[in-house]
Amino acid sequence: MTDTKLDAVVIGAGPVGLACALEIQRRGLTVATIDKGALVNSLVGYPTQMEFFSTPELLEIGGHPFPMASYKPHREDALDYYQRVAAAEKLDLRLYERVTGLRGQAGDFIVETTTGTLAARTVVVATGFFDVPNYLGIPGEDLPHVNHYYKEPYAHAGRDVVVLGAKNSSAKAALALARAGARVTLVVRGGEVSESVKYWIRPDLLNRIKEGRITAYFNATVAAITPRTVEVVTPDGPRTIAADYVYALIGYRPDYT
Repeated sequence: MTDTKLDAVVIGAGPVGLACALEIQRRGLTVATIDKGALVNSLVGYPTQMEFFSTPELLEIGGHPFPMASYKPHREDALDYYQRVAAAEKLDLRLYERVTGLRGQAGDFIVETTTGTLAARTVVVATGFFDVPNYLGIPGEDLPHVNHYYKEPYAHAGRDVVVLGAKNSSAKAALALARAGARVTLVVRGGEVSESVKYWIRPDLLNRIKEGRITAYFNATVAAITPRTVEVVTPDGPRTIAADYVYALIGYRPDYT
């Protein structure tokens, strides 16, 4: 255990965790920030060259400017920005260190990690919600060609790709994959592409479906995934869809472990 009790420990080194640590430190208090992965680990997992829906000023923390030549930043811009902020503020970061236990009470906490223990008067939990994907609970979901995180389309050119879901992540992935030359099938549990999809993305996807560039099944349920196919139940009966790759982009939830 550390000999000195910290004023605070922040669990999670994402944008919110960094903002908390920064404000705590600026008040002359001692703080360590712990994360099981990299700095802003969720952003590291975002698709390559992903464009944020937010403008730069909405992503700023601690009064550090986020200058941009374009209207909206990309993933790589944000990664660079948060790295620079953490370095400028000289934050005490404990990266790739998993929290395994937390006990105590206000003013006297013990934080157990994979490398030791820390004593702290206050603990801030800022672990986000992107860590654990939602699962369908169907046969074959654990096959190696099934992914719950989409990165980039280029390796899938000329291949059969099935995308599950119809919100922003799946809509953008389906469009990028189709433009890269993949044969894309979109499987949607509901009756239409979600109205919550951004206004400049939804019509693009609907038009690609209308012209046949993307095949779509609505009111459809995935029954099973095999090494080469996805078995789907549709209003018109069962369908077997060829699939070299499957992206199950059906949402995420916080890691409470």
